[in-house]
Amino acid sequence: MFNKEVYLNRRNKLKNQLSGGVLLFLGNSDVPFNYPANTFHFRQDSTFLYLFGLDLPGFAGIIDLDSGEDILFGNDIDMDDIIWMGFQPSVKDFAAKTGIVITHAYDKLADYLIMVQQQNRRIHYVNPYRSEIKIQLEKLINVPVSQQKENQSEALIKALVSLREIKEHIEIEEIESALGTAFLMHTTAMRMANSGVPEQEIAGYIEGIALANGGPVSFPVILSMDGQILHNHNHNAILANGRLLVVDAGCETKRHYASDITRTTPVDRKFSQQQREIYQAVLDANLKAIEMCKPDIAYKQIHLAAAHSIAQSLKDIGLMKGNIEDAVNQGAHALFFPHGLGHPMGLDVHDMENYGENFVGYNNTIERSQQFGLAFLRFGKPLKKGMVMTIEPGCYFIPALIDQWKSENKFSEYINYPLVETYKNFGGIRIEDDVVITDGGCRVLGIPIPKEILEIENILA
Repeated sequence: MFNKEVYLNRRNKLKNQLSGGVLLFLGNSDVPFNYPANTFHFRQDSTFLYLFGLDLPGFAGIIDLDSGEDILFGNDIDMDDIIWMGFQPSVKDFAAKTGIVITHAYDKLADYLIMVQQQNRRIHYVNPYRSEIKIQLEKLINVPVSQQKENQSEALIKALVSLREIKEHIEIEEIESALGTAFLMHTTAMRMANSGVPEQEIAGYIEGIALANGGPVSFPVILSMDGQILHNHNHNAILANGRLLVVDAGCETKRHYASDITRTTPVDRKFSQQQREIYQAVLDANLKAIEMCKPDIAYKQIHLAAAHSIAQSLKDIGLMKGNIEDAVNQGAHALFFPHGLGHPMGLDVHDMENYGENFVGYNNTIERSQQFGLAFLRFGKPLKKGMVMTIEPGCYFIPALIDQWKSENKFSEYINYPLVETYKNFGGIRIEDDVVITDGGCRVLGIPIPKEILEIENILA
């Protein structure tokens, strides 16, 4: 946990943005792995962590907007718990760590919420993402699971987004710590990228690095020679000379702040000429996007600039043709770059995604596009100082998508399909960094992980 003043300050800022009723925050519970007593590794809800800091199951928090009181609900452990888990502090001890004085047993939460409803005061909550919490919420406030999303508090969501999207210096320090571990993960994967090595072996090694340094991976490791599959969690292949290995991986710190880095490495140390050309196209887009990041510029604008950079490079290679500005405006580049440039990152690797991407990444002036590719941009609104964003352009050759577009003669004025056909076994390339927005630009976080072609070939050598 951070110092208790951190959580007090966050809760007070939240109170200042809202009025009337109570805010309900249900912490996560243990989830069975394959039978009740054998549970998955516990992961606390990120909103609960942000406001209360307690990284244990069995807690709920209340912020009373009318009285200004913060209340913690939880149960002290009994002797059976002590036998299996060892001694644990009392609920009052935990409450003191997060700056709360008022505590009640967990089974008093239902009575408290009934009282609030009888007073005709609103109970603000964020739609749960776990089924067991959905069921619990239904029992507590009598809102059916099927109606919880439509009855969630948009005012609470918008207030939480406004607080969490701007990172405090202690949060940046945590993210930098996670990136220190990511450096070890990715440079290890690079050095292991030799023909004959199983993908699973590399994936296991780098996940072990994350665990050894204090936290789990921040999302299931994406590691594959079939990099054209954007979220490929299949690690069954054996590395082969001449292929490219895409590794998209990060870790959490003990306080659960995330890192998220992608590097693409040639198996057996050297890029082919064809690989060099495509790799440099992606790297140029990555560098262009980082250069553009600064307060008040719309992230959607940066995404489109990265798309234009990739499309122009592909035209120089011969894979695209015609007017590149028109091609990007119409979405022809999405055959090769079918996803968004990046996303916010913090306590969640896709920060606050459980609130809904449109609440986090869009506003009344910048709405999500319906165009293929651009529709997958998770964040489009203007950047602000203190935001942490990923920058992850890519270029992919997806055989099924190529076949579909070619059969439809789609964007034939912009795409050189005969040449694209010769790339169908290429795979994909993605390069990803994490940046914090500063006063006049941005700063790439963490120890620099090799991404220039010569840097990668040198570390492999």
